[in-house]
Amino acid sequence: MGYIIDSLKQMLGFKLEKPQAEDMLPEVKVIYAEKRKTRLTKEHLREIEEAHERTRGRHKWRNRRWITLIVVNLLFVGSFYFDIQLLEGAMTASRFVGFHLADLNSALQVMLAYKHVVLNLLIGTLTVFVLWWLLGGRTFCSWACPYHLIAEWAEAIHLKLAEKRLVKDIKFHRGVRALFYVVFAGLTAVTGYTVFETISPTGITSRALIYGPGLALVWIAVLLLFEIFVSRRAWCRYVCPIGITYGLVGTTSPLRVQYNMRSCHHEGDCRKVCLVPHVLDLTIQGKAKTLRTDVGSDCTRCGLCVDICPTDSLTFKVKGLDHLL
Repeated sequence: MGYIIDSLKQMLGFKLEKPQAEDMLPEVKVIYAEKRKTRLTKEHLREIEEAHERTRGRHKWRNRRWITLIVVNLLFVGSFYFDIQLLEGAMTASRFVGFHLADLNSALQVMLAYKHVVLNLLIGTLTVFVLWWLLGGRTFCSWACPYHLIAEWAEAIHLKLAEKRLVKDIKFHRGVRALFYVVFAGLTAVTGYTVFETISPTGITSRALIYGPGLALVWIAVLLLFEIFVSRRAWCRYVCPIGITYGLVGTTSPLRVQYNMRSCHHEGDCRKVCLVPHVLDLTIQGKAKTLRTDVGSDCTRCGLCVDICPTDSLTFKVKGLDHLL
């Protein structure tokens, strides 16, 4: 229950409070005390990171994710171009070999707008619900959403510019995303029009890839320029209701990213590369309550933290099946 509550708090924009000593397990307090006595030097940390770089692929999960995302979206493009009816439609609503699939947030918008439930929409929604529940968290965002990949590249440009002090990253309160969620739902219910779908970069990018570019891409360009020069990943972090929808669905998923505080050196590399760094606040020294803690469901399961951690303190786990895998 604690995991669910903490996940919901993070999705609503709240920071997790630092646990008091009485909230920690005894063995956790002992480990933290030992770490404070024997702090690692920068030289030792550098040796650990260099060894990590030599021993395994640093971008294993990132590469898998990029390939998966590109292949999924190319299936839409290829199906339309060659008229093979394998994966018809776009990312927001589609049919896979004739079986209906519907993005959960898009389906919610349609139901609110038209005030009734279509059977095919219900079937498609339930199928997608089960899929993303199994995968957990905001997996859709980093493994399927075409705009997410473009925004990730835009973020890399932003970080390069910030490193040269040409731009400064402006941060907003993450709670505004929950406010936008309510606003979009309310506007749809009142107007009978799927307001969010009109401006959703996920749908616009997907349709542009499949059916060709249109004027709506001007909006995508504006968003990307804002994220490059003003606030990185602003749409995904502060506006998009899709992330909250899938975060809520994936809260009880068996697939998690798990943190092991015993082996962690708290150097912070994971938080630097994380697409949603607030979910890794538990890696800060003194923030963990237990030896092994599951990262909250606002996590996109992108795997960047797993790739970069020099001590394998962050790993993918399937709850209840750890002993079999």
